[in-house]
Amino acid sequence: MSKVAIVTDSNSGITQAESKELGIYVLPMPFYINDEMFLEDITLTQEQFYERLEEGADIHTSSPTLAATTELWDELLKEYDEIVHIPMSSGLSSTCQTTIMLSNDYDGKVFVVDNQRISVTQRQSAVDAKMLTDAGKSAQEIYDALMENKMESSIYIMLDTLSYLKKGGRITPAAAALGTLLKLKPVLQIQGEKLDAFAKARTVKQAKSIMIRQIKDDCENRFGKDLSKIHISMAYTKDLGPAEEFKKEVQEAFPDNEIVLNPLSLSVACHIGPGALAVTATKAIEI
Repeated sequence: MSKVAIVTDSNSGITQAESKELGIYVLPMPFYINDEMFLEDITLTQEQFYERLEEGADIHTSSPTLAATTELWDELLKEYDEIVHIPMSSGLSSTCQTTIMLSNDYDGKVFVVDNQRISVTQRQSAVDAKMLTDAGKSAQEIYDALMENKMESSIYIMLDTLSYLKKGGRITPAAAALGTLLKLKPVLQIQGEKLDAFAKARTVKQAKSIMIRQIKDDCENRFGKDLSKIHISMAYTKDLGPAEEFKKEVQEAFPDNEIVLNPLSLSVACHIGPGALAVTATKAIEI
């Protein structure tokens, strides 16, 4: 039986401390703040990130260096036979394609999974992969299981502000100004490859209802009606209090599911800003 290491990056929201508990290796994502490089959860905390973001600092994301990736792999292959590496979705970053290219030099020992996940859904994939390796599955079998489940996931995100989408050029200044004037709370979705508009709500309450209703609809019509085979997760940017309040509503809608709540990855947060709330549904992988 081959020994398989599971690797992901900090876009998954798995902290360095959690990575040790879970037995999953986590590459920190680099961020540039006013041209100075920081590593997520190593030299940059969530609190420091939001402080700089709200100050209006110039923040942009980057990919782990080629050296950081290959050094980790080389070290792991001294102890493990194979590696399953789960980066963020190729639709949201070039990191995935670069990682696939690097893996070509490793004689089939490194399997890079492009299953279109980000944040809490990427975290779930890493946890699933660890479950499969603990069950004795090979890297190829883990890769196949994750890729087979590729499109079986939804994320809906309510934004508190449009200013960060405007700053990133994702909406026009006029659209942002109108949305702010009308106090709109846009709901975005991630279905596989990219972040798209989904609905416009007039209030936070309405936006929450839209997200819960749509997750219910996806569970019923896309992921099979058996909720025991679906993971319901939540994420937020910066403000834990409102997220915990919203969690009560989501728990009420899905009383038999364990609702997991984690901070949204900083790579997404820098595009949408603080105060965002997200709900996700992911079809469970069975051994």
